[in-house]
Amino acid sequence: MDNDTKSALERAQAHAARYLDSLAERRVGPALDFEALMATLDGPLPATGEDPAAVIDALAAAAEPGLVASTGPRYFGFVTGGSLPAALAANWLVDAWDQNGALNIMSPGTAAIEAVAGRWFKEAIGLPDTATVGFTTGCTMANAAGIAAGRHALLARAGWDVEADGLFGAPEIDVVVGDEVHSSVSGTLQLLGLGRERVIRIPADGQGRMEPGALHAALAGGTKPALVCAQLGNVNTGACDDMEAIADACEAAGAWLHVDGAFGLWAAASPQLSHLVAGVERADSWATDAHKWLNVPYDGGIVAVRDAAAHRATMTQSGAYLIRAGSAPDGMEYVPDASRRVRGVPVYAALRALGRDGLAALIEGNCARARQFAARMEAEDAIEVLNKVALNQVLVRFVGGGSPAADDALTNQVIAAVQADGTAWFGGTVWQGKAAMRVSVSNWRTGEADIDRAADAVIACYRERL
Repeated sequence: MDNDTKSALERAQAHAARYLDSLAERRVGPALDFEALMATLDGPLPATGEDPAAVIDALAAAAEPGLVASTGPRYFGFVTGGSLPAALAANWLVDAWDQNGALNIMSPGTAAIEAVAGRWFKEAIGLPDTATVGFTTGCTMANAAGIAAGRHALLARAGWDVEADGLFGAPEIDVVVGDEVHSSVSGTLQLLGLGRERVIRIPADGQGRMEPGALHAALAGGTKPALVCAQLGNVNTGACDDMEAIADACEAAGAWLHVDGAFGLWAAASPQLSHLVAGVERADSWATDAHKWLNVPYDGGIVAVRDAAAHRATMTQSGAYLIRAGSAPDGMEYVPDASRRVRGVPVYAALRALGRDGLAALIEGNCARARQFAARMEAEDAIEVLNKVALNQVLVRFVGGGSPAADDALTNQVIAAVQADGTAWFGGTVWQGKAAMRVSVSNWRTGEADIDRAADAVIACYRERL
């Protein structure tokens, strides 16, 4: 190894170690905002280069005040996992190896790791062993791959080759979503030419779950091929659609069933929680994030498709120089991008380090901590929990303002105060017309004491504003 590489890596390791050592006690939110950080970092492109180790030192020092401790135990703002030790270390190896995951011939070692990681993922969730698996940047692109495979299969049944001929003149497809459809699915539909507004919306219940009876009626009355997008893990409440009932409706209508399971799909790996997603194995395609509940570093998504031929037809690229080696499928057959990092390696490391029991314990532990936080909030007379805590999500509203509008304002004031306090970090949302604080417990580091510290800070900020 040359001295520049060695010294730069040593400096990066030292800064990373100090950051990780600080997570338990450091301020969760940033100390400086974007504008202040730009004043430090911005400037003209240097005319001459600098020493690599000095660059790393300067980079770490400048960014440090603007870092959010989202990998720490008291970050609850978004559904963000931490980084398991084995997954983080494996991610460093991925950077050092710098392999391209497009073709097996480019890196047989990492291709084999990803193949095993995909099989372990299917085993953990209970998906069909014959389903194909691809590793994407996140659930948005995993949704894109799964929905694109469904688009291919439905149009192929109608005699249309969408990959060759596009959508101009193609038979129409009905896309059916719940009223609480996530923005990543809507973004996927606009990307694939299916239209984010050109959908049939099915009413949702009080927890955000699609109404199966309304779905059945919509499909029974349809005359076009249909693609249904179900949801496991509502981004606000954590509620999961009734997969058995939805699968029944889709099977009766011959519809393609895609599951947006960014975090809720992992409930299938828990003996305590798997009943919430019963029937998920009956779907045609599945999408999830690894950087949420599996706690691998950003970025990592996973797509699985029952129809291997549809999956490959949708994603595969061709070229005289794209050399296939052997009969094993290549990574680029299952994801939209050709050149890509081998994101399945941290997934492999996480699953191997946790094992089946450890994965279940991680998921169940986060859900227990969510219930603990909800109980702390409910113990206060004027703090409301708006959802049934089914998984790891809690919706909290602060009342005492004297009117719904005043309670909205109070809730947003408390959220801002907690963020400024720095003990914990929560984000805001609007649920059924009411302002709320959204709590997402997704980190392997979060323990009972962290929940109590966070709850104490929230209650103190609330009482100060009464």
